[in-house]
Amino acid sequence: MKNNKELGAWLKDMQLSHPLLIAGPCSAETQQQVLEIAHQLKDTDATVLRAGIWKPRTRPGNFEGVGEIGLKWLQRAKQETGLLTTTEVANAAHVELALKHDVDILWVGARTTVSPFIVQEIAEALKGTQKTVLIKNPVNPDLSLWLGAVERFYKAGLKNLGVVHRGFSSYEKHTYRNNPEWQIPIDLQNRFPDLPLILDPSHIAGNRALIFDLCQTALDLNYDGVMVETHHDPDNAWSDAQQQITPTTLKQMTKDLRIPLKDGDALEYKNKLNTLRTKIDVLDHQLVDTLGKRMGIADEIGILKKSNNVAILQTKRWNEILNRMILEGEEHKLSEDFILKIYKAIHQESIHHQNKVKTRK
Repeated sequence: MKNNKELGAWLKDMQLSHPLLIAGPCSAETQQQVLEIAHQLKDTDATVLRAGIWKPRTRPGNFEGVGEIGLKWLQRAKQETGLLTTTEVANAAHVELALKHDVDILWVGARTTVSPFIVQEIAEALKGTQKTVLIKNPVNPDLSLWLGAVERFYKAGLKNLGVVHRGFSSYEKHTYRNNPEWQIPIDLQNRFPDLPLILDPSHIAGNRALIFDLCQTALDLNYDGVMVETHHDPDNAWSDAQQQITPTTLKQMTKDLRIPLKDGDALEYKNKLNTLRTKIDVLDHQLVDTLGKRMGIADEIGILKKSNNVAILQTKRWNEILNRMILEGEEHKLSEDFILKIYKAIHQESIHHQNKVKTRK
C-alpha cells in the first residue's frame, strides 16, 4: 500500500474537534426507531448515524435486518438531522442499493473481510466512486487478511479508507464477546500510521458495562474514533440488546473520556508517552494471561505425573527449556541474566502448582 497518507484525507476533511464518533442502533427496526435515535444523537458528539440494514447472523432463524426499506429511513434521518449515514454492505447488490439511497460511508463486516472474493466484488462495485469505506477486521486474528482487504479497495481506486477494530472470535471464553487482541491493530497502526483506525467497542464487549474502558484504551492508543451501538431503548432492541447504550449514556461517556490533546511539544510528549504506556499495559495483560494458561498446563502435567508416580522435578527437561529460552532471548536482545531470573521464577511457580496437585487428596 503506497501513498497511504492519502487514505486518511476524508477524516481530516471532516474537521472534527474530537475523535470521530459513529453511533446508532445495531439494527434498523422501524422508521420511528431510526428517527428517534437520530434526533437524540443530534445532542451528542456523533457526526455519523450507523444502522444495520442487512444483518449476517451466525445461525438462521434470528432477525436478519429489514432490508432495502431501512435505507429509506436512514435517508430521511439524514435529511432531518444532518447526520452522515453508514451501513454494512456484504455484496455488490447491497452496494448498489446503498449508493442509490445516498449512504455516505459503507463498512465491510468481519464475516465479509474473511472472503477475498466478496471483498473484490464489493471493491469492483465501488470503482469510480469517492465513497468512504471502512473495513472491519476479519473474524479470526489475521492481520494479513485484514490488510489484504484494504489493499483490494485501494487498488480499485478507493482512497477514502479506514479500518475498524471489532475484536476477534475465540473458542475460549473471555471477559469479552470478541477478544480485543490489541497487538494486532497496534501492529497495523505501526505499519500504516495514516490509515484511520476506529474502535467498535460494542462487538468487542458484548456488554455495555465494558464499553467505556474499551473506548478509553483506544483513545490512549491514538485511535481516530469509535463506533458505538446506541439505541433509545436498548433492553428491547431486536438484536444485540446487551451491548447497546442510550444516547444519554453516550453523551456522558464522551464527556468523561480522556481525549489526548494534539497541540504543543509538551502535549505531544505526553500523548506519545500515554500511547506507549498503554501499549505496555496491553502487553502486560497478555503476559499474565499467557502465564496463567502455562500454569494451567503445569497443573495437567502434575495430574499426569501423580497418576504415573513420576517425580515432579525433571532436570533434563528443565535444562532443555532454559537453554532454548536463553537462545531465543538473545534473538530479542534480552540478556542471559534476565532470562535466567524470569524462567527460574516461572519454573518455581510451575513446581509449586504441581506440588499442590500431588498433595491434593
